Amino acid sequence: VSEFAQPHYLENFIESTFQAVEELEGPLAGSTIVVGGDGRYFVTEALQTILQMAHAKKVAKVIVGQNGLFSTPAVSCIVRKYHARGAVVLTASHNPGGPHEDFGVKYNISNGGPAPESVTARIFDKTKSLTAYYKTNLPSIDLTVVKTHTFDGFVVDVIDSVADYLEMLRAIFDFPKLRALIQGGFKLLIDCLDGVSGPYARQIFVEELGAAPTSVVHSTPLVDFGGSHPDPNLVYAERLVTAVRSGDFDFGAAFDGDADRNMILGRNAFFVTPSDSVAVIADHAQAAIPYFRGGLKGLSRSMPTGAALDHVAKHLGVKLFVVPTGWKFFGNLMDAGQLSVCGEESFGTGSDHIREKDGVWASLCWLSILAHTGKTVSEVLHAHWTKYGRNFFTRYDYENVESDKADAMINHLSGFIGNAASIPVFATGHKVQTVEDFAYTDPTNGEITAHQGLQIIFTDGSRLVYRLSGTGSSGATIRVYIDSYINDPSLYATDAQVALKPLVNIALELSQIEKFTGRTAPTVIT
Repeated sequence: VSEFAQPHYLENFIESTFQAVEELEGPLAGSTIVVGGDGRYFVTEALQTILQMAHAKKVAKVIVGQNGLFSTPAVSCIVRKYHARGAVVLTASHNPGGPHEDFGVKYNISNGGPAPESVTARIFDKTKSLTAYYKTNLPSIDLTVVKTHTFDGFVVDVIDSVADYLEMLRAIFDFPKLRALIQGGFKLLIDCLDGVSGPYARQIFVEELGAAPTSVVHSTPLVDFGGSHPDPNLVYAERLVTAVRSGDFDFGAAFDGDADRNMILGRNAFFVTPSDSVAVIADHAQAAIPYFRGGLKGLSRSMPTGAALDHVAKHLGVKLFVVPTGWKFFGNLMDAGQLSVCGEESFGTGSDHIREKDGVWASLCWLSILAHTGKTVSEVLHAHWTKYGRNFFTRYDYENVESDKADAMINHLSGFIGNAASIPVFATGHKVQTVEDFAYTDPTNGEITAHQGLQIIFTDGSRLVYRLSGTGSSGATIRVYIDSYINDPSLYATDAQVALKPLVNIALELSQIEKFTGRTAPTVIT
């Protein structure tokens, strides 16, 4: 926030964005754009500035969510429904909010998805050469009431944040069937983590599906997310985990600050890994979800994600795409008509209904599967493992590591690329087959995306992946991913941390993470 709140900083960033888009796609004059955010600190102030700058660009209409709120999935839905030129999304995703925490601005293109590198690179270039920005003295607009405001041909349409998104979901799922499940004694608990998903969850789960009002908690969007970290995992959504473990609930779900990520729990807080979640959704999609009755075009996962989806793709006879981390890669495949369901291990799951990951959609997929099969969450997972085998998966996050130390560790690991034979066989019997710096060639446009993470593959198919992530405002996050396939039914119920302990030890030994960073334990284990 401190960066964006500096005099002229936000204006420079928005002007750079607008100019980049105009250079690549033509003038914004006469177009429609969508603007909204996740309710974090500084969103309200930023919205008024963006409206003044859109007015200066002679934009014809700006669609804004009531109270300035739009979930990221809803933004994608609305851009697509109203054929908007693009969207300015005010969010820092799952990162904390508040006066001294994170704030972010991203631009989504006309397909409703994140801007590709050709656009973001142009925006960055503009920020380095910009000499002026333009805005009018448009008066502050009341965003608390649904209303259309007109100023000499410039329209600001403040709309219900939920309505269009809800209409879309009604066309995807069998709401009467879900309502019958919930009103038949099925108990769920939805934790919105004080983020933007609150209004959506209340309208969908309570008003539409008939869940008790107490089924949706922490549902008022707060500028600081209640002082918590709005990240739906076992650490930061601990309140949900504790409640579902100790309470009489059949299902639990949590969503992040902008509602595009999700965590799924079953009775007694049975945890569904994101890698398993996308695989189960894909396996049941055609039978349980009306939207997919016509078949699946293709499936895709990010490279670090556990390979559970691979087995489903092979069984269904559909193509599997393994892409770098970043939803835009899925979007390209969707636009080309090659992809239906996709997911990332970082709690992102989605389909071609929009061009963003979608937390609420994922939870409704799971409820649809439970309604269709009559099974519990854990029973669905165990049936899946019996059919396909189990990919044990975990991720270790080391947050806010000094960037030079993180880089030194990655450089150390890079020394093994093309030199796997120098790594001795480990005492566990694991032998390294190959070490690679993952690169991806997009089949839709031929673009090459390199340096997307170091992947160490063992002869038994197990994998270690190391990546640096910099979405927070302080330091780097080192992410270590461990993925191992087991096809022994007697081991399926083993706790993932127990099953993967030998590989975890190998991952730590190979990377020398304690030596390079001084960290003796990860910040978060997923």
